[in-house]
Amino acid sequence: MRIQETIISNDKQRPVYLYELSNNTGTTVKITNIGATITSITTPDKNGKIEEVTLGFDDPMTYLSDNYKSNCPYLGTTAGRFANRIAKGQFTLSGKTYQLAINNGENHLHGGPEGFHFKLWKGEIMDNKLVMKLSSPDNDEGYPGNLEVSITYQLTDDHELIMEYYAETDQATPVNLTNHAYFNLSGQSGDILNHEVMIMADQYTPAIDAIPTGELASVKDTPFDFTSLHTIGERIDSLPEKTYDHNFVLKHKEGELERACIVKEEASGRVLEVFTTLPGMQFYAGYFLDGSHGRGARKFESFEGFCMETQYFPDSPNKPQFPSAISAPDKPFNHTTVFKFSTEQ
Repeated sequence: MRIQETIISNDKQRPVYLYELSNNTGTTVKITNIGATITSITTPDKNGKIEEVTLGFDDPMTYLSDNYKSNCPYLGTTAGRFANRIAKGQFTLSGKTYQLAINNGENHLHGGPEGFHFKLWKGEIMDNKLVMKLSSPDNDEGYPGNLEVSITYQLTDDHELIMEYYAETDQATPVNLTNHAYFNLSGQSGDILNHEVMIMADQYTPAIDAIPTGELASVKDTPFDFTSLHTIGERIDSLPEKTYDHNFVLKHKEGELERACIVKEEASGRVLEVFTTLPGMQFYAGYFLDGSHGRGARKFESFEGFCMETQYFPDSPNKPQFPSAISAPDKPFNHTTVFKFSTEQ
């Protein structure tokens, strides 16, 4: 693997870099230190044609623009401290109630309005790997404890982007890190409703206004049953929300790196597999993309990209029956997620 570093901004207070990871088989991944964000992934189709398969910006500075901040779709960003939602931005830990920043109706979303997605991370190239580091101080967006975070990225010749997350804290605090990449495996503009999806989950977490009720419900005989391949658009109109934006309970044991989903796009032959050690995954069909952002002349419209966000369950700090997302000095956040690309005829 090769890694190229490009300086985008020399501002000593806000240094911006773009890193390009390339393997020997045609896949390239670009990551900026703004939000530890994946700005681009290009990979071959079944005929060897290399195309863009993610939604993002060519100019990293766009991620700091007022337009993006005012209507942020989290394109490829690292979400934290806590990816997804915490109800009313409140949780109680060791008898103390904490109030987090509110930025999604009455709830807290993806770490708050100034979460990890807008932070300037420090990048370092080490042994053909890219390491992104961030220090999150005590009371950052309302969270307790000083948190030291690192993400190590490695691109293999098997078209695997391996992301190893590690975070340690000096006091108990919720930690739930994910990457919010939007994929469109066709390599073209247009929706992703024809993509076929299989998710390794027999259960999902029903939600009201995107906050889980606490129930683990069976996917059987519901539009959430992706235990075999179904297109994204096949049953989407039968959902009350007319979209997928739900957490799936993965079948593997937490801590074991297992496949969470397979996504296929027939015309290009591209296949995406997601592997993770985390217990859940949010499947989001990109409904709220509204043309506010785009790459060049291409504007990202509703359903133009899908996300598979590996995670602890939403609102888990308030749901003791869910897997615990609380890190502590003796329990660091230590998880791996892999995006693997391949093709089939």
